[in-house]
Amino acid sequence: MNDLVELALTVDVTAAGQAVQVAAVTEAGRQADALLGPAPIPGSIEWHAEEGTDLPVQRERAWQLLQLRIGLAAGVDTVPTVIGLRNHGATWEQIAHAAGITRQSAHERWARKVDGLLNRAGDWHRDPT
Repeated sequence: MNDLVELALTVDVTAAGQAVQVAAVTEAGRQADALLGPAPIPGSIEWHAEEGTDLPVQRERAWQLLQLRIGLAAGVDTVPTVIGLRNHGATWEQIAHAAGITRQSAHERWARKVDGLLNRAGDWHRDPT
């Protein structure tokens, strides 16, 4: 077999695959920013107007839900996004709606892996929904 073909078939691609995953997640975030619009600049009048409201939390949740939708549309691993959503209090209903599936389907698809990872990390904020 040709040396280049042999290299292509045997070289460890783990790091390259991880780099592509990071690039995809980064681009999904950039696209979510573009679709959602910018958050107020810290210290600005708009930023101060949002202090003490739930708008920053809503914006973060909306951004993460957009990332989930974009990731699903792109066919990338969405488990990290679902972990972030659950860790920040998103319900399975919200995740399901973003994914275009039922709550039960979302729970069946992600709950075991997501809950297991969050419980191991000690970052779990249990939400019964």
